[in-house]
Amino acid sequence: MKSKELRQRYLKFFQKLGHTVIPSASLVPKEDVELAGTQRVLFTTAGMHPLVPYLMGQPHPGGKRLVNVQKCMRTVDIDEVGDETHNTFFEMLGNWSLGDYWKEEAISWSYEFLVNILKLDASRIYVSVFAGDSDAPFDQESFDIWRKMGVAEDHIFKFGKGNNWWGPVGPTGPCGPDTEMFYDTVGGPKNGEDPDNNNQRFVEIWNDVFMAYDKQADGSYKELSQRNVDTGMGLERILRFLQKAPTAYETDVFAPLMKKIEDLANTYEVRSARIVADHIRSSVFLVSDGVIPSNLERGYILRRLIRRAIRHASLLKIDADFLGDLTKIVVKTYGDFYPNLVESQDAIIDSLQKEEQKFKRALAAGIHQFEKIAGDISGHDAFDLYQNYGFPIELTIELAVEKEKQVDVKGFEEMFKKHQDLSRQAGEKTKGGLAVQSDKAAKLHTATHLMHQALRDVLGNHAHQTGSHITDVRLRFDFTHDAKMTEDQIKKVEDIVNEKIHDSLKVHKEVMPKAAASQVGAIGLFDDKYGDLVNIYYIGAGDKIEDAYSKEFCGGPHAENTKDLGHFKILKEESAGAGVRRIYATIE
Repeated sequence: MKSKELRQRYLKFFQKLGHTVIPSASLVPKEDVELAGTQRVLFTTAGMHPLVPYLMGQPHPGGKRLVNVQKCMRTVDIDEVGDETHNTFFEMLGNWSLGDYWKEEAISWSYEFLVNILKLDASRIYVSVFAGDSDAPFDQESFDIWRKMGVAEDHIFKFGKGNNWWGPVGPTGPCGPDTEMFYDTVGGPKNGEDPDNNNQRFVEIWNDVFMAYDKQADGSYKELSQRNVDTGMGLERILRFLQKAPTAYETDVFAPLMKKIEDLANTYEVRSARIVADHIRSSVFLVSDGVIPSNLERGYILRRLIRRAIRHASLLKIDADFLGDLTKIVVKTYGDFYPNLVESQDAIIDSLQKEEQKFKRALAAGIHQFEKIAGDISGHDAFDLYQNYGFPIELTIELAVEKEKQVDVKGFEEMFKKHQDLSRQAGEKTKGGLAVQSDKAAKLHTATHLMHQALRDVLGNHAHQTGSHITDVRLRFDFTHDAKMTEDQIKKVEDIVNEKIHDSLKVHKEVMPKAAASQVGAIGLFDDKYGDLVNIYYIGAGDKIEDAYSKEFCGGPHAENTKDLGHFKILKEESAGAGVRRIYATIE
């Protein structure tokens, strides 16, 4: 069964059971979803992530039964990529009950789909259930349902919270027991093996989570008034068994990429080829969702993926530029189901090739410099590789591991922090990027806040400030975006800012913990220049920060009301480097 057919069969199966098919959300979480939870994440990491507000009780326009195929990104195991099971980008097949059906339906439908629709060998299916503890009892109900479905008792494992309990996302919130499904890659007697001590033999393929509890701040658990079911099945993992492939890299979502990499390579090493294939696939999807390479947050992860792919391509002795060709293969493989890939193919290729050309120039010289270092890598050596050759510390560590060397990571971090402090001092001789301290400059500074949010409204949430400079005459504002703004986009930004000026919105200041500021949606360089307590300037009609139009970490100064700003006008928009645009604007 091909990946296209698997997606279609899954959606059709649950659609017949009354589920509404919903589209995949972006890999970049929406801010309202981030706010609904208690932990900010850079990427959509699971199918349930975009549904957090609805799992918390907000009605979903699609009803109480939902199904979809969700794009996901996880980089916590990036160093494991290249083995048989780990990927950074993956697709999650999921179905949800928002206060509707419960364990009987969820488990029976999961089993029916695996055995009757996908035709997996029932004798190779193993499951696990929550064993129970002082917080919640043994999940007897799930155990009994599995037995009723015909699963033998010796195919049912009982595990504690470490294996069979989901959530909460943060210290408090919805959580509950889950039941997991595994496929035995070997078959035959277990010989004492189970998923906890042999996850190469027993590969998890599906997970049904039963959100029945609400964890309290004191550590206790209360039963939820709305019980939810959240399920997730990894497409790549199940494809492996449907296509009788030894790993996901031999399935139809990877095979064309692997073949092209093999054709391009002048020497072949399977782990490096897998890393290149995984990282280019992830990079294509990230760029298609508005992420661009940078040194901050999501952009940093993307840059690391691209540079790691280039590094391993060099080990394969791939001499020619290759990211464009591999991008086209990813688009061809996924374009039918994700048409935005086709629409943005040229822009994706342009973004990746710029990064490829930039890093390739430094890679050979950096590796040469690395090889000249005798003994272990000092903090100074690692910082030199970062500053002069663009090597992320992770790449230096990876090179060191290959040569059985140690890296003084602490020393690197101390030098990096010193570098940041010096840069900050140079950039903060005046507050908030203001070159002068005057009433006009304060008004222009306020206008930058409105423009920053307007840019995100028009271009997407990937657009964030990278620098600014404000005088008595004009503002200069640098932001992440990988394409020239159109005249229509520029006009839309101007119109939004002038509309907010016309609305006479108050400018408020509040001091709060950084974590709380990020939870209410304040934007800024979260891990860079701010301490535990931060100044938040927010602009809105009322006094509540949650309802404000603009919320930013900032040092000030500002106008007291947008009505004082006058008329906002963008004078010029231009490139300020790879993946960064610059706007000059003024108020009249």
